[in-house]
Amino acid sequence: MNRKRGKVPLWEPGFIPAPGDLLDWRDSRHFDNWQDLPCVLCERPTPMRSHAGEPVHKTCAEQWISTYPAEARRGGRFASDVQPKNRRDDDHS
Repeated sequence: MNRKRGKVPLWEPGFIPAPGDLLDWRDSRHFDNWQDLPCVLCERPTPMRSHAGEPVHKTCAEQWISTYPAEARRGGRFASDVQPKNRRDDDHS
């Protein structure tokens, strides 16, 4: 396989949060049950993965977005998950 790691998202990313806001990484694909790898930002081990498969702590990604907001918007390196559209039958009221 000739795909460059980190270039193509493994699944569709959603919006990029504003600096200081939190990423929504509820999808279980952000968590690797088998292997901790060094975070691309702080180099400490993490089971977390970005949409592109980069090992990164969620808090490190959020801090990076706050530190480099223009680059975060241009490159879309870290993004929240796509949220499913609300269905009418999920209203619990």
